[in-house]
Amino acid sequence: MNPGQRRQNPGPTLVYSRWGSRRATTSAGGATMGRGEASNKKVIGKEEWEKKLAEVDLPKEDLNCLVMNFLVTEGYVEAAEMFQKESGTRPGVDLAALSERNAIRKAVQSGDVEAAIEAVNDLNPEILEEGAELAFHLQQQRLIELIRSGDADAALSFAQEYLAPLGEEHPEFLPELERTVALLAFEDATAAPMADLLDVSQRQKTASELNSAILASQSLAREPKLPAMLKMLLWAQSRLDERCDYPRVTDLAGAVLSDGA
Repeated sequence: MNPGQRRQNPGPTLVYSRWGSRRATTSAGGATMGRGEASNKKVIGKEEWEKKLAEVDLPKEDLNCLVMNFLVTEGYVEAAEMFQKESGTRPGVDLAALSERNAIRKAVQSGDVEAAIEAVNDLNPEILEEGAELAFHLQQQRLIELIRSGDADAALSFAQEYLAPLGEEHPEFLPELERTVALLAFEDATAAPMADLLDVSQRQKTASELNSAILASQSLAREPKLPAMLKMLLWAQSRLDERCDYPRVTDLAGAVLSDGA
């Protein structure tokens, strides 16, 4: 090598460990490359894991409280009443007071959005006056119901009268508005790329948003605790995946464990 000439790094070289696995190394002073950390993971079998789970002290009363919290927050009055009788779990609120909120939710779920809006304004007009996004989504759902009924003229007139002004006042709503109005361009709206707006799940989404706003206006929690705990479970599993191989919960609805590594 000539004096003053910079020595070039030859780059990574593939070598084989004593176990036959391939890994990459660099020349002197270089950092090790590869995924050897995976071999350091602890492996826990299903039998051992289930034994550890059985040792966890989780009172049934706590689980019942989680279920009741979900039923009350989501407005399932009849289910909450039945669960109270069967488990003896107190709802913590007056179940009779939930009927009005539940009726509003059911109105949206059945497509009678106008009746839901009137009921909300009777209950507390500030909910929609102060919630521009919620007000838009309710009017959007009214438009969707008109499109579902096949009355294109009425749908277009409604969009121009009620939704266009909201779009001008709140430009952030325009993409959703344009996507909804685009359904009118199709003779069969159910075959449109944005046909998901006609799905029952869209009604449920709007109903849940309205339900959360009513809860907040009554100084109650917007969301039930159970979904948050399931999200925490998924987060905990993702962190645990970095350290060991174990039977994961692969089916949240059925609480089914995988066979592990």
